[in-house]
Amino acid sequence: MFNSAILSKLSFKRPGFTGCPAWKMPFLLLAIGLGTGLLPASGTAGALLGIPVALALPWLGLSSAWSQAAACLALALLAVPLCGMAERHYGRKDDGRIVADEYLTFPIAMLGLPHAPVVFAVAFLTSRLFDIVKPPPARQLQALRGGLGIVADDVAACLFSLLTNHAIFYFMGPFFRQQGWLP
Repeated sequence: MFNSAILSKLSFKRPGFTGCPAWKMPFLLLAIGLGTGLLPASGTAGALLGIPVALALPWLGLSSAWSQAAACLALALLAVPLCGMAERHYGRKDDGRIVADEYLTFPIAMLGLPHAPVVFAVAFLTSRLFDIVKPPPARQLQALRGGLGIVADDVAACLFSLLTNHAIFYFMGPFFRQQGWLP
């Protein structure tokens, strides 16, 4: 039999739109990842939206590493006010419903890597691992106020992920190519 603590972790969160002015609703929807922030394991569910965001960069004509890095910076900067507004709306530091920090920073973990399913899988796993573990300075960055604190630790986690991913594909790339998993 499940106890109430386990059941509360498995239940959906309420969107908390009560009292939200109409002009703020689209921003709040983006901050909660179009509802993924209401799911159990909201950070992981929200981070899944980062995959189509990363896939969209080359499709939008951002194929060079520099243009993708600039886009990643712009996405992270966009996440700061979105997360800050949602934090003020919910009245809690880094409320679990806020996932824009997860999905808007994920493309950082893919910079300079080929867009192949195995790469996305590894990048997703490593970015989630570093976001959960929060090695220094990620944990300390989380203490910053407002949206900056919500986003800065995810940027740091994705930078750790990026370094790890490049090391993995540098050393394991020949194996992955032999298996047909990489171009």
